[in-house]
Amino acid sequence: MSPMDIVTVTDLSKRYGDFKAVNGVSFSIQRGEIFGFLGPNGAGKTTTINMMVGLARPSGGSVVIDGIDAVKSVKQAQSIMGIVPDESNLYAEMDGFDNLCFCGSLYGMRKTAREKRAKELLEQFDLIKAGKRPFKAYSKGMRRKLTIAAAMIHTPKILFLDEPTTGIDVESARQIRQLLLKLKESGTTIFITTHYIEEAERICDRIAF
Repeated sequence: MSPMDIVTVTDLSKRYGDFKAVNGVSFSIQRGEIFGFLGPNGAGKTTTINMMVGLARPSGGSVVIDGIDAVKSVKQAQSIMGIVPDESNLYAEMDGFDNLCFCGSLYGMRKTAREKRAKELLEQFDLIKAGKRPFKAYSKGMRRKLTIAAAMIHTPKILFLDEPTTGIDVESARQIRQLLLKLKESGTTIFITTHYIEEAERICDRIAF
């Protein structure tokens, strides 16, 4: 593992019976870069990201994140990750501010710290006016932005996003791309899966197919 790398994936595979969903994938991600993982629907992108973040157990291979064996020490690895699934996992009845604070509590943040961080993120993600509205009243683009903000509540070293702009309007997708570039500027490493090659070309430093 190079000192420049924060992630090293080696011969990663996942089998379901005789079916190989992921077959011997290897790559590395450098600190502070946006790394794009491209492929058509059904290519195994979500399975790969799920194995990297501990939501699925690999059939073979290894994942090392910032020196941590992410297969054997899942909780330790997850403590330095922000995870944005392809479908939002926030609470529909709770407002934006409370959703962020609740996520902060799951990472063990103290009340004062998580409330301060939640306010910062609502401002950073241009969601101040929506902060006291229930999540179910948000547009698809706003839901996506708050889901990303929730993943950033504990200031993770690396952010994993699965198809972050799929199914949202063009303007919201543009805003999310700009947010990701700003997060990169602040030092966050970003791993993004997408089947939009144009999107990857706009924001990614390196791309794997």
